[in-house]
Amino acid sequence: MLLKFKYFSFILALIVVLNSCQKDKYSLGPLTAPTEVVINTEVVGQDASHPNGDGSGDVKISISAKNALAYKVDFDANNAVDLVFLPDGTATNKYTNLGVNTYRITAVVYGRGGTSSTITKDVTVRSDFTPDPALVDDLTGGSSKTWVVDKNTAGHFGVGPWVHDPNNSASDWYTPFWYAAAPNEKADCCKCFYSASFTFTKVPASGTYTLTVASPDGAFTKTGSLAGGLPGIPASGAEGCYSYGGGTSAFTFVPPSSGLAASTPSTKTAILLAGNNTYIGYGAVQKEYEILTISENSLYLRVRGTETGNAWYLKLIPQ
Repeated sequence: MLLKFKYFSFILALIVVLNSCQKDKYSLGPLTAPTEVVINTEVVGQDASHPNGDGSGDVKISISAKNALAYKVDFDANNAVDLVFLPDGTATNKYTNLGVNTYRITAVVYGRGGTSSTITKDVTVRSDFTPDPALVDDLTGGSSKTWVVDKNTAGHFGVGPWVHDPNNSASDWYTPFWYAAAPNEKADCCKCFYSASFTFTKVPASGTYTLTVASPDGAFTKTGSLAGGLPGIPASGAEGCYSYGGGTSAFTFVPPSSGLAASTPSTKTAILLAGNNTYIGYGAVQKEYEILTISENSLYLRVRGTETGNAWYLKLIPQ
């Protein structure tokens, strides 16, 4: 009898051990992409008398969906796709092209296991802007004024994040803390960076503005798609000086689209270049240059890079 009891106890213990060795099984459940995705837009100041808004260019955007875990949005399909993460699916975006313009918003909503659903919506917005006359006079000298990169000043060229990095302080958002050039740092590798000049002209008769770029030693830029559309830049190659014949284009003053907080140093005014044949200082950037500070003798610019996530900084002085 004792032998049978021991045998039974052995079998019971073996069953317990075997059961404990079985791996737990997990399940994600059905991998269903988000459904009923909707982009809601509210053009600020829109009413019967102002069908395209109050001229601020501001649009409140919210994205809703069933089974949604995360949201990203591209505010304007006319530019390169640049999906911005929205933690709660809401944002206010400022559209800065002057006049009445239509923009295509693209939302990507993510669900379980990386599933996603995409939706687009067009929104028509009016943007009005009048720059400070003192700022215009400082930039153009009242008629025409030529600027060059301030090569002898530390930080005359630099890069930082375009949007705030949560791992750093909020102030880092608008400083070149990733890299800042030492005085005259690019003289040996990239003479063109310092020999190029940029002439801003006010045309009183038409109320328009032009930029003329003279670059006898070429344009300082990256290549290929990162060259910002500058004509004649090769499809590949390292950052450096490349043959560029100069050019003239119109520009306008617009409210900046950077989204910098009101407390950050900025004139809340940007230079928007028309077309792709001109640039200011560095070619591998987009065409909207926010004026952080300006005086009769100095100009400090912040501009979004053609590489995702970069904000470039440029300091210039009168020639």
